[in-house]
Amino acid sequence: MPAPDADALQPHTPGESPVLLSLKSISKTYIIGDVSVPVLHHVDLEIYDGEFLVVVGPSGSGKSTLLNIVGGIDLPTEGSVFFQNQNISQFNEQQLTRYRRENIGFVFQFYNLVPTLTARENVIVAADISESPMSPDDALELVGLSSRVDHFPSQLSGGEQQRVAIARALVKNPELLLCDEPTGALDLTTGRMILEVLGNLNRELGKTVVIITHNSAIGQMAQRIVRIGSGTIAETNVNPHPIAAQQVTW
Repeated sequence: MPAPDADALQPHTPGESPVLLSLKSISKTYIIGDVSVPVLHHVDLEIYDGEFLVVVGPSGSGKSTLLNIVGGIDLPTEGSVFFQNQNISQFNEQQLTRYRRENIGFVFQFYNLVPTLTARENVIVAADISESPMSPDDALELVGLSSRVDHFPSQLSGGEQQRVAIARALVKNPELLLCDEPTGALDLTTGRMILEVLGNLNRELGKTVVIITHNSAIGQMAQRIVRIGSGTIAETNVNPHPIAAQQVTW
């Protein structure tokens, strides 16, 4: 067996860390006019503190709905969501806003940066609404953008813009980073760079990272892979040999 790559994440066994968030028999149905559209069906899932988890599924499988429920953007139709033993599925809108603001960092496929603000200013926007933010310059340094802090989004590459988006999520010091197709708009080389940043944040800062993706290759660097299909968890596997981000290929 080849020697493990020094940049690869260490394997993570469920149960060796406390449960950060758990989903208990989650179902979600959307009502569109007179039509009921079921998306999730009795999903059970635990996310462990400090793990790097990849949730893989095709388009329409319910994975983005799952992320929205974990992140407090949406509420389940049935079931409960517990974050550090708090039932957030019973929160009102004000409590959900506080939950998202204080505990969750969101990274999406499209960067959603304010075009008239510099990289630093885009990160400051998130810092200003946080109770215990880190320095915006420190957040940008952690994603390798110390030399680009005064550049506007139009002056940055796609990968650099995504790193600003990660810094914006990170500056709040969240417990959980939720990433929805973070490499979906990027080429392989740039996508690897983004995965490397996320892996470093998990390994060096202990951030819990969850990536939602259709790209099963990304699961090669995860400590645990959850496969979702037709609104249910098809399987959950511990990855005994995570590979480094730079070894991921698709």
